[in-house]
Amino acid sequence: MEWTSSFTYFLGPFVIGNEDMNRRQFIVSKSVAGLAAAGGATSAAASREPVLNPGQMKLGDQTTPTNDVHLKYLARYGVRNICGYPQIAGDRLYATVDELKRMIDLAGKYGISVDCTAPPFLGSSYIDREKHPAIMLAQSPERDRDIEALQTFFRNCAQAGIPSIKYNMSILGVLRTGRTPGRGDAMNHVWKLTEAHPATPLTKAGHIDAEAFWERITYFLDRVVPVANEYKIQMACHPQDPGVPPEGYQGINRVLGTVDGLKKFIAIQESPYHGLNFCQGTISEDLENPGVEIFDVIRYFGTRKKIFNVHFRNIRGGRNDFVEVFPDEGDVDFVKAIKVYKEIGYPYMLMPDHVPLAEADPNSLQSFAFCYGYIRGLIQSVNTA
Repeated sequence: MEWTSSFTYFLGPFVIGNEDMNRRQFIVSKSVAGLAAAGGATSAAASREPVLNPGQMKLGDQTTPTNDVHLKYLARYGVRNICGYPQIAGDRLYATVDELKRMIDLAGKYGISVDCTAPPFLGSSYIDREKHPAIMLAQSPERDRDIEALQTFFRNCAQAGIPSIKYNMSILGVLRTGRTPGRGDAMNHVWKLTEAHPATPLTKAGHIDAEAFWERITYFLDRVVPVANEYKIQMACHPQDPGVPPEGYQGINRVLGTVDGLKKFIAIQESPYHGLNFCQGTISEDLENPGVEIFDVIRYFGTRKKIFNVHFRNIRGGRNDFVEVFPDEGDVDFVKAIKVYKEIGYPYMLMPDHVPLAEADPNSLQSFAFCYGYIRGLIQSVNTA
């Protein structure tokens, strides 16, 4: 069974989705055709297109499922590097080496490299619906068993040849208050703190202040970063989306919802394998004036080699009041942004994320395809400048 983690959006008191917008489950018709790589090679190394600019940033993707139909769709639009999701048998919290290799070989048929993957927990999920909440709830001995599963996942990724994993340290999931019309028939997600009304005053996590949240993060990192170091697996953590006021929201202080919090996070363990899934959209949401401020934030984390992948999305507005939009229509100048990634020597994936919705495009395939082309064009332009 294809796995995708739950991900919760809120419209005031109403939940509007059980999909993970970071790992959106596409239900794609078999009529969606694409271009398979020529020949019968079954490994990524054997069938991948030539890499003309090794070490330079790449158009990436993180959508699910990692199956034939969806891989053909990605190949059609020039996506050659992905975060892939293996089929995991049963309720295991890690993929085996064979499961990972099957995914790699499948992607390789279409000239696609699996540069990253994710465990089937520690997603952008709302804690009251999370099947494996022990790490975030500090529940022992369950959290130690979950951490051990993640350590096994690192070992298996290393053996299979996948260099990076992405994860979240989430309790509230992704918070939004509604949708607003965008261009054409698009609908854009909105967060306006003054209009936010949570369904319950608290989650089952209760009150978690900054000190308690940092204790849980440190407990986790102290046990997993040494294993990441041993097996040379990059751990890319996503910021909390969006940041909330210091007094918290639903009793939770989101310590990874500010730039200062992310700076503290990367300093907890000094390791080249401990860094960020740098969601440019989320970090823009945490700034008062993202159109001006975001570039120095990219430089801060990028020059320290702490950006392991990028969610390349745009917003209008800023902290506590913003709208998610297509990459070419937000407050952040993406031409300038990609020049900053080039300046810092960023060598990994730039992926679209949280695309606008449309009734005529229920699975967001068209919206994502637009983003693939836009990002691919930016990369080609900056690499030839």
